[in-house]
Amino acid sequence: MKTLTLNIPDNLDIDNRELVMLLASKLYEQGKLSLGQAAELAGLTKRTFAELLNRYNVSIFNFPPSDLASDVANA
Repeated sequence: MKTLTLNIPDNLDIDNRELVMLLASKLYEQGKLSLGQAAELAGLTKRTFAELLNRYNVSIFNFPPSDLASDVANA
């Protein structure tokens, strides 16, 4: 695993946990991490991570709407 050092402005009122959750949720949303990988990065269980995704406007259903329409059409 890589280590990353960031310099965050003092006036940005965000703690490390929040920053890691933002990163993990965005990487999950982009499909770069699985739910389990993103949860591990955030230091959370998969269930807790999934429950918190809504706070970051990220859907747990990480696939395009066209896939859903295709699945429904093929059902």
